[in-house]
Amino acid sequence: MIVALDGTVLTIAQPALQRDLHASFVQVQWTSTGYLIAVAGLLVLAGRLGDRYGHQRIFALGMLGFGTASAGIGLAPGIGWVIALRIAQGVFGALLQPATLGMLRATYPPDRLAMPLALRTSAIGLAAAAGPVLGGALSAQFGWRAVFFLNVPPALVVGALALAARVPTRPHPHDTPGTTTPPPPASPPPARSPLDLAGAALLALALLCLVHTLVVLPESGWTVATVFTTGAGTAACGAFVRHERRTASPLVPPVVLTSRAVALALSVLLCASAALFGALFVGSYFLQNILGLDPLQCGLRVLPLAVMMVLSAPASAVLQRHYGPRRTTLTAMILLSAGILLLSQLTSSSGVLTIGGGFALLGAGFGTVMVTATAVIVRHVPVAHAGVAGGLQQTAMNIGPTLGVALATMLTTLTAAMSTTLLTLAAVAATGALASCGLPLRNGTKEAEQEAASPTRPS
Repeated sequence: MIVALDGTVLTIAQPALQRDLHASFVQVQWTSTGYLIAVAGLLVLAGRLGDRYGHQRIFALGMLGFGTASAGIGLAPGIGWVIALRIAQGVFGALLQPATLGMLRATYPPDRLAMPLALRTSAIGLAAAAGPVLGGALSAQFGWRAVFFLNVPPALVVGALALAARVPTRPHPHDTPGTTTPPPPASPPPARSPLDLAGAALLALALLCLVHTLVVLPESGWTVATVFTTGAGTAACGAFVRHERRTASPLVPPVVLTSRAVALALSVLLCASAALFGALFVGSYFLQNILGLDPLQCGLRVLPLAVMMVLSAPASAVLQRHYGPRRTTLTAMILLSAGILLLSQLTSSSGVLTIGGGFALLGAGFGTVMVTATAVIVRHVPVAHAGVAGGLQQTAMNIGPTLGVALATMLTTLTAAMSTTLLTLAAVAATGALASCGLPLRNGTKEAEQEAASPTRPS
């Protein structure tokens, strides 16, 4: 929730930050781009560190570092310091995000994961709703620095609690609610395999190049720099795949790489987040530039999205239990596609109910997808690799929005019609709906255990 709040309030504070520090537009953009690159490149490695050294310990380090970096940004004397500390904040943000999923996977048996994941998603939705309001109020009354000081007290308190709290013992894979059978005697822990630092470096380079290309391409087009970055990212990706197949202790274990359910769930999250954030980008442009609404009025029009995201997350846990991941996710992707299609029909005479209805469908669909697809990912890997699975999930959730906004920006530049861009984004959502048809029909623990225990399952 703190990480999501930080991202939303920063967007509101950036204009005041630019004026106060006499920064250029490109420099201000790097306060977001630098953070995003740091997070995207380190998430999988951070998840691996959590699997190796304990998710609670890595989470506490990430949270305390995130709060300290926030305080440093609030005291920064110049834009260079802000950019550097935002990159540091991204490093700590990468540490704590996969750890949240790893801790949940280690604490709850597979058949009880849906509701904790739903509450996690609701917290993100609540932060997204509160961020613009808090950011606007703090910037107006106390200046942009107050936006970053907002994160410091909760981050330090939560980090201290994470160090002090006792972690429940990891449940046995075959435990079910109500079982009274004592666990088997503990066996000595296996020897730790070496960290795959070469694989982590190759993956980070590939993701760094991808994110940089997606951020720069809509504005500068295909320059020599973007072509070089794209080529370097492609080469790094190929080298990473080759390295992972040959190394004895890969960064991403084969049981995760070869899981069909995990691959499909990641594809669904990538398509859903790209479609949602691309539609949000176009929708915000429409509300402010076509309808002439100010930022507050625009935020109120978009508010149904956050409200439905908060409400749909716990409801999706119940639906998933009754109808299974496949039906629940497919229905949610259809809702997301329908919301984008509804927004594509907006005109200057569209009323509040029509606009709010479109954003409400987006929130209901995306909130449900986040819970169900994430549950599939963390359920279909062994507890020992939950951090890596969480890192992959968070990577998809960071790359997807960047891809969606880049696609929306390029299409908006090439075509004057907003409907064409939104129809393309609806097609992206429909692609995610097709991928959801391959998700498990049911969410029983036996199916999850079989999936996690089968290292040769075809992808």
